[in-house]
Amino acid sequence: MKHYLFILFYLFCNVLIYVFHGSLWVYLFCFLLFSSVVIWGSFDITLGYFVNSIIRKRTKIKEVALTFDDGPTEFTPKFLDLLKENQIKATFFCIGKQVETYPEIFKRIIAEGHTIGNHTFSHSDNTGFLSASKMAEEIQKCDEILFKTGNIKTDLYRPPFGVTNPNIARAIKRTHKVSIGWNVRSLDTVIQDEKRIYRNVVRNIKKGSIILLHDTSEKTYNVLKDLLLFLKDKSYSTFTVDPINDKKTK
Repeated sequence: MKHYLFILFYLFCNVLIYVFHGSLWVYLFCFLLFSSVVIWGSFDITLGYFVNSIIRKRTKIKEVALTFDDGPTEFTPKFLDLLKENQIKATFFCIGKQVETYPEIFKRIIAEGHTIGNHTFSHSDNTGFLSASKMAEEIQKCDEILFKTGNIKTDLYRPPFGVTNPNIARAIKRTHKVSIGWNVRSLDTVIQDEKRIYRNVVRNIKKGSIILLHDTSEKTYNVLKDLLLFLKDKSYSTFTVDPINDKKTK
């Protein structure tokens, strides 16, 4: 996707420069357009602009991955109860600080057979502005806590907010991680209406979808209950992200 955007941008700007004879305003417009493309690429993980992230599984069967970010939290046990009741395994991208706060819940996630991913130590609001070394530290510190608390290692990493840039790309490479994105975003951290969150998910589900949710609120728990009914009604099975961790699935 990145290469196609560059090619389109290059061709478009050259046409403008030719038609308008290299006007200063054309160069300014091209610069602003390029900046917009870069910003778009930074915030939309599905584009793979800076980092090639796995955003879905190539499959011919009706199956999806349920992934939960930002835990563990005080709400996580309810999510685990519901998943256990429905015999479903999910993928939890955990924040190091949260694991320190809720170590027993983290151990339960592992004990019940769910897959663990790294979601940095602090999930800093300044993630997009950190240097490559600071970003690598965030990932490594989370790794240390995951191992210390749950005796577990993971090569799965999900960028906070889905933000990527050259520094984050270098940090992922240094820490030997595989970036895991999504192609179905619930927006459950910004939308309050449970019905809207639910619609955001079900209208975009396709074979092999990776669904982004957060085990951080009662509303998402309620959405999950309805979502599991939907998946059962539509004969969807579920998978965890780890089995698709290879180049054939990107």
